[in-house]
Amino acid sequence: MRKLDPKPLFAELFLVLMSALVVAQQAQPAPPDDFVRSHYTKYEFRIPMRDGKRLFTAVYVPKSATFPGDPGPYPMLMDRTPYSVGPYGEDQFPRMIGPSDEFQKAGYIFVYQDVRGRYMSEGAFVEMHPHIDEKKSPQDVDDASDTHDTIDFLLKNVPNNNGKVGIWGISYPGFYTSASIIDSHPALVAASPQAPMTDLFLGDDAYHGGAFMLSANFGFYVQFRPQAEPKPPQPGVAFDFGTPDSYKFYLQAGSLADMEHKYLKGSNWLYQDQMNHNTYDSYWQARDLSRHMKNVKCAVLVVGGWFDAEDLSGPYRTFYAINKFNPDTPATLVEGPWVHGGWARTDGNKLGDVKFDAKTSEYFRAEIQFPFFEHYLKGKSAGAQPKAVVFETGTNVWRHFDAWPPREATPKTLYFHAGGKLSFDPPAEAKGMDDYVSDPNHPVPFVGYTTDTVPQRYMVDDQRFASYRPDVLVYQTDPLEEDVTIAGPISPKLKVASSGTDSDFVVKLIDVYPENYPDAEDASRGNKRVLDAPPIRMGGDQQLLRGEPFRAKFRNNWEKPEPLIPGKQVELNFTMPDLFHTFRRGHRIMVQVQSSWFPLTDRNPQTFTDIPNAKPEDFQKATEQVFRSRDAASGVEVLVMPRN
Repeated sequence: MRKLDPKPLFAELFLVLMSALVVAQQAQPAPPDDFVRSHYTKYEFRIPMRDGKRLFTAVYVPKSATFPGDPGPYPMLMDRTPYSVGPYGEDQFPRMIGPSDEFQKAGYIFVYQDVRGRYMSEGAFVEMHPHIDEKKSPQDVDDASDTHDTIDFLLKNVPNNNGKVGIWGISYPGFYTSASIIDSHPALVAASPQAPMTDLFLGDDAYHGGAFMLSANFGFYVQFRPQAEPKPPQPGVAFDFGTPDSYKFYLQAGSLADMEHKYLKGSNWLYQDQMNHNTYDSYWQARDLSRHMKNVKCAVLVVGGWFDAEDLSGPYRTFYAINKFNPDTPATLVEGPWVHGGWARTDGNKLGDVKFDAKTSEYFRAEIQFPFFEHYLKGKSAGAQPKAVVFETGTNVWRHFDAWPPREATPKTLYFHAGGKLSFDPPAEAKGMDDYVSDPNHPVPFVGYTTDTVPQRYMVDDQRFASYRPDVLVYQTDPLEEDVTIAGPISPKLKVASSGTDSDFVVKLIDVYPENYPDAEDASRGNKRVLDAPPIRMGGDQQLLRGEPFRAKFRNNWEKPEPLIPGKQVELNFTMPDLFHTFRRGHRIMVQVQSSWFPLTDRNPQTFTDIPNAKPEDFQKATEQVFRSRDAASGVEVLVMPRN
């Protein structure tokens, strides 16, 4: 989570999710690149904000003589980050600048800024600083005002600029990009929030369905710590998990509070905030940028990945909010088959064992992102932008739509039936129910191999390891006689009961390959390539497409959890992030239901209690029931595209 600095300078450093490695690598300056050094002059500013605090800013201005035919003036392209704008020093240059290679060779002024309270910038760092709609004094500052003040300064002090500014950022910098466009500065004409953190409780990094994203959060915050004063990155020491097996580490670590006492020992209030605010309270509500996304005057290109393990919901919330509050603002949603930030640093032609048959990231960088900024910052024609540019997995093609979800998509429900059957026909049985015993002391793992991190490939991993467990319900269709294409959000609608007073219900939507499907060539699992291993057997592969947990105590209200009454049937209705996928003829559609997903999410004790401080005796087995009768039907609603 929040680990991807979008500058290509640091792109390689985020190939691994473990933040210990990330922070340690960030401290190492990249070797200089002759192109950047020879083509740009570097300036460093400490830009004063309206409250007197100064933010460190590095600016790279083209040497006009080295850009034949384009002497300027040039537009500015900005990135604001909590992950350091190093290397520091006007004689120190990164290997690359800009969102991609196309930009650094095209004549742009690149601006990188350490946000308030991080690295060389003054002030206090606030996690996802709440936006202040009505600023009554110079002390009312947020990231929108900091961006506004920065642009004012740059326009007056950076030579050879054309008066136009763009901004982009991925993940946490995506949040700063989103914040910058609220009541946007008149000179800010184009913005691209990419995988923007938007609402950390409702589906981004911290919580999904009320369940704490344990491994990603703890792995990040053991290294991402508050700093007391401005200073450059310091050499870091990777956190020692003591085992390559995160399942073992987190199971033995105990409760969330036990882990904090053992390992962080009160040293990181940022992690404590994530852990202790475990309902949708005022802390989280104040940090939801989507409700403030008003008065956006610049064109916006919102970017996300279908298989982003960190900020999957943020792009949709941002895109929908911009359209709702600013219907006349040009806004486009781009979604490709990418992991978190993969469009900036991978070919985008595969993920795990799944191939996409094209270098989708290269296409995005050259044919979507670069023309967008060229058009708005330099006036070059790019043609009319569609409302959505999305990659259809399964058939592996790009599609353009004038709305997202597509207007022609219609809701249909995949219903659970006896014998593990799944179909679009509602159940006819007067009675029907499946059950399993969930044991929080023997939780269902989220991957079928040993790993010490959250492998980004888990988003498409084979789920056969889970389907073999007795505490996982499996429902699947017959082999499809024709293609079925779904587009948009996925909405589980469950009728359940539990013998406990709280439980999680994890729903996974899966594409089951035919038994005779060709084997994969790349034998890789987790973080390491398996040398001289046999091919991955793709016949019968159960490819995860979308999975989300839902904590039953939040079934009626995110702010005020309610216990389950043992044995009493309740409804669980929730929404999983969007998808655009075609289940091919001969494949099957599968849904799995389980009550743990460890250590991707924290363990629900299955007793109604304060989960971070749960005692060992609170963790109890529970019998979970999922109903599938005529009057108590369970299933998953999807939006289905009409046949061509």
